[in-house]
Amino acid sequence: METLLSISIALCAGLLISRFVKPLKMPAVTGYLIAGILIGPYCLGRLGVTGIGFTSMAEVKALSLFNDVALGFIAFAIGNEFRLSQLRQTGKQATVIGIFQALVAALLVDIVLIALHFTVLGDALPLADAITLGAIATATAPAATLMVVRQYKAKGKLTDLLLPIVALDDAVGLIVFAVSFGVAKALNNGNFDMTSILVEPILEIVLSIVLGFVMGSIFTAAEKYFKSNSKRLSLSITFVIMTVALSMIEVEIGGVKIGFSSLLVCMMLGTVFCNICDFSEEIMAKTDRWTAPLFILFFVLSGAELELDVFANAAAVGIGAAYIITRSVGKWAGASLSAKFMHCDPAIQKYLGITLLPQAGVALGMSVTVAQTLGEGGMLVRNIVLFGVLIYELVGPMLTRIALTRAGDIQPKATAAAASDD
Repeated sequence: METLLSISIALCAGLLISRFVKPLKMPAVTGYLIAGILIGPYCLGRLGVTGIGFTSMAEVKALSLFNDVALGFIAFAIGNEFRLSQLRQTGKQATVIGIFQALVAALLVDIVLIALHFTVLGDALPLADAITLGAIATATAPAATLMVVRQYKAKGKLTDLLLPIVALDDAVGLIVFAVSFGVAKALNNGNFDMTSILVEPILEIVLSIVLGFVMGSIFTAAEKYFKSNSKRLSLSITFVIMTVALSMIEVEIGGVKIGFSSLLVCMMLGTVFCNICDFSEEIMAKTDRWTAPLFILFFVLSGAELELDVFANAAAVGIGAAYIITRSVGKWAGASLSAKFMHCDPAIQKYLGITLLPQAGVALGMSVTVAQTLGEGGMLVRNIVLFGVLIYELVGPMLTRIALTRAGDIQPKATAAAASDD
């Protein structure tokens, strides 16, 4: 009963707050995040009254399964952006920009934080932490971006590039993080492990692509045996959930840890399905409608998971501010320069970087790994990333809407339609 009550409270809070933010012209996803903060352990949850909020972080974590499933569907939907017919036009641009802007953000954060370590902060910001934060800066949250694109029915050259680039961020981020974190661990213990630095991340990406391809092929073949839309939709939901479950498998063979990225696996599932199934567009549209409540729950829970006590740590706030500023500049400058190099439209050169600011799930996952491995220094990284995610998730979706509007991908009539849909 308590689980069902928590789910219903989260959905009601998300829907209610989304109405309050509408006059402020904020995206609905921002309202969902604010709702999560309000009913989370640091606001209404402090009252300790069951039925009006989450009284502890354990209650929020108990519903983490819904977050895993929601991320699977988000990745599956982004796979729709990798249709070969579209990639022939934008694939090269998306690849170059996706890699370059991620590396520029990582490099700039590394330079600034390492400089702070040697000049001002010293032991307050260990060198290993500075290097690790640079790697985490590569990650961009696909969920918030996708929700803004859907709510306002964004369509145009910027949107066509944006979603593939956000997807590529995960692959680039995994590699950069693995290498940088391997170096950070070596600085702490004096032992460079090439297996964890290079072999394991490359294996994770390759195996994720292979698993997604296999599941996508089986999924497409199975869909042909069903004719009714309801059964095809049910099969789609089944395969996404099954793929998420399989991607959680982790084994160790000969000292090498073998695992999968659920985001990459589900993206590949969606990519294969959309490219070889004749009726994929219809099924994807129906799946999108089915997942609407799931996505609301995902963002409300994401807001509830944000630990507001991070503001009590002055060092985390100061370093976090430097992290946010330098990462934002890196994303904007990297996207602008690479878009100009690839001869993209002026609007893309100007506004693409702004749409790449949101950061959440992948970055938080990286920070958890760091906290579990580096001890006290890792907790500092965790707090800084939490601070960054809090700011980025609240401000990022609104900036994405503004950027897409000024680029002409969101039309005034689409904004009005989104408002009426709310």
